Amino acid sequence: MQRNQLYHRVSLYLHSLPSIQDADYTNLITGSNQNDIVLRLDPNQTIQDTFLGATLFWFNQKTQPDRISYSFVLKIRKNDKRRILHPYLRHIHAVADEMENKGKRHLRLYMNAAAGAAQTRWRSVPFTHPATFETMAMEKDLKNKIKSDLESFLKARQYYRKLGRAWKRSFLLYGPSGTGKSSFVAAMANFLHYDVYDVDLSRIHGDSDLKFLLMETTAKSIVVVENLDRFLEAESSPAVSATGIQSFMDGILSACCGEERVMVFTMNSKESADPRLIRPGRVDVHIHFPVCDFSAFKTLASSYLGLKDHKLFARVEEIFRLGASLSHAEIGELMIANRNSPSRAIKSVIGALQTDGDGRRFGYAIGRQIECDDVDERALCDGDGFPTVKDSRKFYSFFKLRNARRTQQKSDSLAHER
Repeated sequence: MQRNQLYHRVSLYLHSLPSIQDADYTNLITGSNQNDIVLRLDPNQTIQDTFLGATLFWFNQKTQPDRISYSFVLKIRKNDKRRILHPYLRHIHAVADEMENKGKRHLRLYMNAAAGAAQTRWRSVPFTHPATFETMAMEKDLKNKIKSDLESFLKARQYYRKLGRAWKRSFLLYGPSGTGKSSFVAAMANFLHYDVYDVDLSRIHGDSDLKFLLMETTAKSIVVVENLDRFLEAESSPAVSATGIQSFMDGILSACCGEERVMVFTMNSKESADPRLIRPGRVDVHIHFPVCDFSAFKTLASSYLGLKDHKLFARVEEIFRLGASLSHAEIGELMIANRNSPSRAIKSVIGALQTDGDGRRFGYAIGRQIECDDVDERALCDGDGFPTVKDSRKFYSFFKLRNARRTQQKSDSLAHER
């Protein structure tokens, strides 16, 4: 059910041998990263290796004529086998570890296909998301605690075995849409250097189907289930039951299907969630993702606009203090749209914050006047130098409408797939 890790490591090791590079012919294929070219053994090709004075031979053979399935075959002289076999296998693991630690192993994003669609349910693409903890708009202390927790987890294999527990860690990320939960998962993957398995519950036909999917995941991976609360609430009779999800989170399969795994579940709110679903043991760490505050705004301004400070920051801080709120994604979108003019970008954020999406104007009593940069901006400004409520509302409503259309299109696509 699982990918053969030894086959994968032997493949990495053989790529490093000078004899495969010196061979009369070698297959050239594209690696996990499209810019990589990997050398691969032809089924009729034999290459040579030496270890502790012994000569060894590797070749690749097809194991099943009707399927694309291959095996590496190692030939060792009988007199050398007992002396070198186990040290040689340890040597292969050491070389493969070194190659992976040097970044030659590229991360993959796996997505599950519908049952019966293929021999293997997981399909993958290169994982190239650029998010890091440094770019996350999150409190510094919280980021440091999370990084420390993950670093401690990476070193805890023997500790977990001593406790008789599976070597895994579970996170619940909850908060409104657009607050950075998905980017946080990407940052975790890049920090841990783990593959990501994105579980789409709508494509799963039952609890046993979910278990089979878990069995096909690998160690050193993040298994993600997004919008778990919406799935359980929206489906009148979901194929996957709450009991099946609980078993998926902490059942015997989750403990036996590979070590060194992180499981992540996201929700918009955990208030209505069944307490049994998020109890300790099923979820180890709860992380709240609130709407953007001034501290997060400054992080976004630094990342999106290259600004550490600006004369408008005081106005933004005051509006946040009065209760205005937008999500990280909404503010980021405004900054991207106006990235060529940082001042205009901040003013667009201020205009959206002033209406807060429902026409209420925040910060009206603040008597600080901001100069407009040019005639076009001045035409859209009221007496204190900001876009009028009417214009801000119009712009913000357009922004919200576009996001609503995207959400509807995604929903229609899911409904079509079902």
